[in-house]
Amino acid sequence: MKWSEGYIYTLKDSPADAEIPSHKLLVRAGMIRKLGQGVHTYGPLMLRSIRKFEKIVREELEKSGCVELLMPLVHPKELWDETGRWDKMGKALLKFKNRLNQDWCLGATHEEVITDFIRKDIKSYRDLPKNLFQVATKYRDEIRPRFGLMRGREFIMKDAYSFDADPESALDSYKKMHTAYCRIFERLGANFRVVKADSGSIGGDTSEEFHILADSGEDHLLVSEDGSFAANVEICPAIDFEDASSSQEELKSLEEFDTPGLKTIADLANSLKISEKDLVKTLFYSASNEPEKELKPVAILLRGSDELNPIKLKNLLGLNDEPLMLNDQEVKNVSGAFPGSCGPVGLNIPIYMDTGVASMKNYVVGANKDNKHIRNVNHDRDYKVEKIVDLRLAKEGDKSPDGKGQLKSYRGIEVGHIFYLGQVYSKAMGATYLDKNGKSQTIEMGCYGIGISRSVQAVIEQNHDKDGMIWPAAIAPYAVHICILDPKDEKVSGVAYSLYNDLNAQGIDCLMDDRDERPGVKFKDADLLGMPLRVTVGGRGVENGEVEIVERKTGEKRSIAISDIKKTIIEWWGQQTL
Repeated sequence: MKWSEGYIYTLKDSPADAEIPSHKLLVRAGMIRKLGQGVHTYGPLMLRSIRKFEKIVREELEKSGCVELLMPLVHPKELWDETGRWDKMGKALLKFKNRLNQDWCLGATHEEVITDFIRKDIKSYRDLPKNLFQVATKYRDEIRPRFGLMRGREFIMKDAYSFDADPESALDSYKKMHTAYCRIFERLGANFRVVKADSGSIGGDTSEEFHILADSGEDHLLVSEDGSFAANVEICPAIDFEDASSSQEELKSLEEFDTPGLKTIADLANSLKISEKDLVKTLFYSASNEPEKELKPVAILLRGSDELNPIKLKNLLGLNDEPLMLNDQEVKNVSGAFPGSCGPVGLNIPIYMDTGVASMKNYVVGANKDNKHIRNVNHDRDYKVEKIVDLRLAKEGDKSPDGKGQLKSYRGIEVGHIFYLGQVYSKAMGATYLDKNGKSQTIEMGCYGIGISRSVQAVIEQNHDKDGMIWPAAIAPYAVHICILDPKDEKVSGVAYSLYNDLNAQGIDCLMDDRDERPGVKFKDADLLGMPLRVTVGGRGVENGEVEIVERKTGEKRSIAISDIKKTIIEWWGQQTL
């Protein structure tokens, strides 16, 4: 494409509402433009990258036996009622009524629609397995859309769904999709990790996330330094290196003491001149799915140095969403004291203890009296717990769950998620088949998503510098950026256009900057747009029989004879597409 015939409008300054580098750069490059909160128009260059990534996705999924279809963006309420998710998804679903006063929503996800589609056709075990996918626009009414396409309301997504006769076959389909996803992200050219994950509102027993690593990533990942274990911090087991067995210390008598003004663990630790990890803190949450209607208070015990993992608590309590913490007055009503002076002794509500506390003896807790604490407290003797379970956030330096070294911390951007659903949706919606004995069985399902538009931005978040984007060759809008420094010079233009035509004929797509602009402007725009290879064609170089090439990733510059430039670029391109 020639710049003069395309639609490229770059900006010198970053937009005021852009917080992370990739968002700033994509807006400055004219690749995305905000229409409303969380809703963007994709410019021509961005669309080229998106389409290239979609092509990679389609090729790898089709190799794995997946078949493409396209489902509606608008869904009737009745389908979502079958699974109970019309209410469960809450305000994330953008709901509306049509002219007949019927309830509909915009598709945030398509498990209900695809299950309804296949239940009308799959009748026998002979019809299985099946794996269907689509690449389509979705809409989720995010509370706080931000970071451009990273957390938008409208986005392009690939979602696939597998259907099998039994759990063994379904897990085979899951593994096959896992392999396909690894190939997809390897071809994308990004540094990524696969981590164990929470299934969230989708449901199911097994799930893994695919993350592109980036310092600004919203997700916290923990990866074994010496092994293969990797998990999102949301579900990562927390294991201490030190021996967690109970000490032989004798149990001491309870002793209540005054702690005026000591409201935090840090204040208490400083006053008592002990480590925060030697204190026990008590947190209060509601175990109700609807705490505004019914409060079911529970107490959580953690070491003073640890943080609660809300996902682990959600799963323990069987809640749909993260549990809500009780406010100060609710804590006072339950315990008799305001937060900062609360403890487990004397509570008449369920108490759950983190495994980190289990081996502790003679520890300090709040006395459930304002400005008072108790020392030498011991569970079993002084109070009973409902369950001892891992409830804390794992952290860097913890023991890897696979026993191989310690955990290392990374930040990641979630770009893909695969789930083994089992019968979560098929059972609720009556998707069945007849087995070899003519008996009705429920279909086993899996679902597999890739955020297409999100992935493309995530690549830039990982690959950029102070001057602009650094596109990997696989999804760069154009492979080669040709800058003509003297567009009115016939010899210069002749060399540039000849190269442009020859490379396009070889399937190497080129962007030709044929504007009548100063070289500095063209170079700045070339760096901003970040195509993998820049070719500079100017009067002085042509006189010497040379052109200059610059690799965007390394910054390496070389002067190449005009007679060799086509061959050089073709060889370079071959190395990029291995």
